[in-house]
Amino acid sequence: MQTMDSNSHQPDKECNEMDGVLYKETEKSKKTCCSKLKMFIMALSFAYFAKALSGSYMKSSITQIERRFDLSSFKVGLVDGGFEIGNLLLIISVSHFGARMHRPRLIGIGCLLMAVGSFLTGVPHFFMGRYNYETSIKTMENITNGILPCLAVQNQTTIDHTSTKSTNSANSDCDRHSASNMWVYVFLGNVLRGIGETPVVPLGISYIDDFAKAENSAFYISCLHTITLLGPMCGFLLGSLCAKLYVDIGFVNTDSVTITPKDARWVGAWWLGFLVSSVVMLLSSIAFWFLPKSLPKQGEGNKTKNSHELLKENSSVPSNVSSEKLSGIVKGFIPSLRKLLGTPPYFLLLCMSIMHFNSFIGLITFKAKYMEQHFGQSASKANFLIGIIQLPVVSAGIFTGGLIMKKYKLSVVGAAQLSFGASLVGYVFLMSQMGITCDNSNVAGLTVAYDGKPQLSYSETTLLSQCNNGCACSLKQWDPVCAYNGITYVSPCLAGCKYSSGAGKSTVYHNCSCVDLAPLLSRNSSTILGQCPRKKECSVSFIIYMVITTIGAFINSVGGTPGYMVIIRCISPELKSLAVGLQNLVIRTLGGIPAPVYFGALIDTTCLKWGIKKCGGKGACRLYNIEAYRYIFIGLMTALSGTGFLFQTAAIVLLRAKYKSSQKNTAEDAHGQAETETIKMVQMMANQDNQANKSLDHKDE
Repeated sequence: MQTMDSNSHQPDKECNEMDGVLYKETEKSKKTCCSKLKMFIMALSFAYFAKALSGSYMKSSITQIERRFDLSSFKVGLVDGGFEIGNLLLIISVSHFGARMHRPRLIGIGCLLMAVGSFLTGVPHFFMGRYNYETSIKTMENITNGILPCLAVQNQTTIDHTSTKSTNSANSDCDRHSASNMWVYVFLGNVLRGIGETPVVPLGISYIDDFAKAENSAFYISCLHTITLLGPMCGFLLGSLCAKLYVDIGFVNTDSVTITPKDARWVGAWWLGFLVSSVVMLLSSIAFWFLPKSLPKQGEGNKTKNSHELLKENSSVPSNVSSEKLSGIVKGFIPSLRKLLGTPPYFLLLCMSIMHFNSFIGLITFKAKYMEQHFGQSASKANFLIGIIQLPVVSAGIFTGGLIMKKYKLSVVGAAQLSFGASLVGYVFLMSQMGITCDNSNVAGLTVAYDGKPQLSYSETTLLSQCNNGCACSLKQWDPVCAYNGITYVSPCLAGCKYSSGAGKSTVYHNCSCVDLAPLLSRNSSTILGQCPRKKECSVSFIIYMVITTIGAFINSVGGTPGYMVIIRCISPELKSLAVGLQNLVIRTLGGIPAPVYFGALIDTTCLKWGIKKCGGKGACRLYNIEAYRYIFIGLMTALSGTGFLFQTAAIVLLRAKYKSSQKNTAEDAHGQAETETIKMVQMMANQDNQANKSLDHKDE
């Protein structure tokens, strides 16, 4: 009997021991789950940083690429839109099917593709030959002092004119040096970067939202976006550094370069930053290969199981562990998409995102160029100020928006109202930029007449005057010189200069007949290399512009995180990945791709003087009508943002109505439940009274 009793107690003892071990393992799994989620957030933050670094560097190099490949703003906008085209190819399929696969590894593959794309973008530099900019000094390098510049340019013009119409071999040699088709590789590299970026955003956000607590999700995402903004900061700072370096640094003697970074012909070492960003992207892909496919919900962990359940799990594998069949996933896609687009608040917010994204892409693509052309800043300084001042402010604004969401635990309606209010104030600051202006540079024959009177002309014929008729100058060349009267002349020949002294950057042209036509601040009729600097009033306007845009950027970015959370929380939880993916698809299809193209095409209409390619034809623009540039650039962003507010207002009205309806239903349910409980209590008390009466009657009997 003792033996039987001991045997009967043995399984219970083993079960208790196994339950204790399982409890300890469960507590350990909670800590492991939390640490792995944090590891994923850190890895995703680095990936966001790397992709933002690469993307923002592309934006900062727009001007350099435009000049190096002799592209118009329209074409360089098309090259920039290649990233969105690549993203468009796979975004929906990756967002929908990727949620059922190993999300961290898909993100790692995407980072590898982005690294290859960045490398491909910078490679054309090594196959293009040396950069040759327009200058008349090359013709005079081996000529002693006392030359006649206008005659030298006349001879050069004759030689260039005959050489472009000579033999086919001359044409092929010209094509080889101009590298007119090499920009296609930059475009393809951008497309590959877009393909690689596809899984990073939708799968990363959904992974965090699936396994983090609801109250922590918004905070984690705001931290993610805050760290992400370090990428654009570093990207624009890298762009500033590379813009200072001459494009062929290490291959040519920079002392022989006669142009400065403020010159419209200057091209920086644009290729260097793409090689750096390629290495960073490669490093960001490593961590994702060591993260699990899924995690327990944060704060829950695995529930403690007794020994019998554990033995049952060890003895058989449940059938629902197997993955879903592809056919079942495909069948569920169309109904999910229909349900998503059938949600009115989501659809309206999607339309709002399209308008705002168009405005944002136009701004970030051509903002540095606007600062260069409108305020006379160099590309290096413009990129530096964007990276060191404005982007940190945007980062602080996004983080502030996340903190407000977390502290006040805003509902969907509250978050939508916060986003709308912040965007509205930012819109007012955007409109105020229309009044901040500088005057056009005084360029003889284009913005002023040769006698110094105001004159705006888009025709090259106005470059000719009686003072330079005897030189037979080329009207295509852009080799500006600055006179002491503050007027810039398109070339020494068109300034009517008789001779020169010095060499290289120290070249000075003397006795320029066209300079004598304008009122002089002194009797000096000499000119020096480069455009004349802007007036002092323009420097004051630039400071005001930076202050207003910085404040507006902070206020506008406060609504970034609340607006993002509204989009993913106004729909069913199972549609979150698809909603994020569809949003990225639509805004990039209707915003990211066309915005740089039509912004660039409209900016091209304000060009006063085009450069020329080695083989002839229109190259990059050298001088803009900055008044028209400002009205198009700021006015277009204002119109797009204003249209977006109409959709956002309609979405808030629907969300408020839905919220009030849900509150009313909740109150009615609570009232009905209270009435039911009251009836039950009355019935219970009545039953108790009946039983008491029966017991009394029984005693009486």
